[in-house]
Amino acid sequence: MARLKDRYTAEAAPQLMKKFGYKSPMQIPRLDKIVVNVGCGDARDNSKILDAVSGDIAKITGQKPVVTKARKSVANFKVREGMPVGVKVTLRAERMWQFLDRLLNVALPRVRDFRGISANAFDGRGNYALGLKEQLIFPEIEYDKIDKIRGMDIIICTTAKTDEEARELLTLLGAPFARA
Repeated sequence: MARLKDRYTAEAAPQLMKKFGYKSPMQIPRLDKIVVNVGCGDARDNSKILDAVSGDIAKITGQKPVVTKARKSVANFKVREGMPVGVKVTLRAERMWQFLDRLLNVALPRVRDFRGISANAFDGRGNYALGLKEQLIFPEIEYDKIDKIRGMDIIICTTAKTDEEARELLTLLGAPFARA
């Protein structure tokens, strides 16, 4: 079992239950899923780019990504409806816990001039969105083998009803929030 999941069941869940006064253990906020998304609009010109991005995301997450297609045609971006514009992975259960553990304890501390992640990136319903500027912070990616530095969006979905509950959950799991 993942280290972070053990920490959640042993420490975080009892503390959350005590702090927010839940009557049932089913009310305790928990992680639902993590979505990793990489948009690469330059894939419209060269389909090999999508393969490279897919390979990087598969190495990082341990799961094969799904190609996302454009929902609308946008003339200014030279994108037509149905064209591939990125890749995404939805992580659940064991892979989700392992990925979050590597993100919080290995990847984020490798960010240059890292002072913590923003505590204001919650959506109002207990989900947290995080943007990374480069995929190189993950140890699975080798600097020599990448063609271009690409960023990614990481969305952490929880069952929390409010941002305060979700912030407390992520803090107890070890998320390094920046001091305001």
